[in-house]
Amino acid sequence: MAGGFHRIGRFTPTSQTCSACGTKDGPKPLHVRAWQCPSCGAWLDRDINAAVNVAKAAGLAVTACGAVVRPGPALADRGEAGTHPKSHQKMA
Repeated sequence: MAGGFHRIGRFTPTSQTCSACGTKDGPKPLHVRAWQCPSCGAWLDRDINAAVNVAKAAGLAVTACGAVVRPGPALADRGEAGTHPKSHQKMA
């Protein structure tokens, strides 16, 4: 990722604008976590869409487009996986 600080407008509607085609779909309640663009039909995760739009606004779209933002779950290495004191006790 490019270094430095990039500023975008505080009220830029990053989660309301389709990152695929640029259509502004308007405000949505916070419980709406994914939505479909009425113009291009793309399904957009609210947070990922906002992140892509922020990167585009900051001029970093090349690093954001096509990136794996949510990789699948992976097991932690044994040394990294913490243990809870009660995890070794059998559940009743």
